[in-house]
Amino acid sequence: MENFKSSEKNMGIGEESSSPKTQLILHLIPVIGFFPSLWAVYRCQGSREQLAVSRLSITLAFTWLLGYLLLATGAATSEFFTLRLLILNGFFTSGYFLVSIWLVLRLLQGKSHRLPGLSRFAERVFSKYL
Repeated sequence: MENFKSSEKNMGIGEESSSPKTQLILHLIPVIGFFPSLWAVYRCQGSREQLAVSRLSITLAFTWLLGYLLLATGAATSEFFTLRLLILNGFFTSGYFLVSIWLVLRLLQGKSHRLPGLSRFAERVFSKYL
């Protein structure tokens, strides 16, 4: 019976250490991760690392959405640059997805999840307004 209890304790410890990493990965999923990140920042729940990843995820998503809307609007209103702006929009969207996937892979490898410039910008913006 004691072996069973000790194995339960070991499983519990392992689950606790993997749970935050799973939550961090959830926050970094492109587009979908924006919503749990927004909720975590709004409620100020989670560890310091989780809040930093949430801020970065929100900043990436807003940057992508703003760029996407501006390029799509430019493509819709322009006659000459339509194809060029749509191609650029595709590259911009692909870049957002690739950066998000790259951050997930770095997180799985145990490396830093920070992006130079953008992480600092996200912390400044969210510390000012939240």
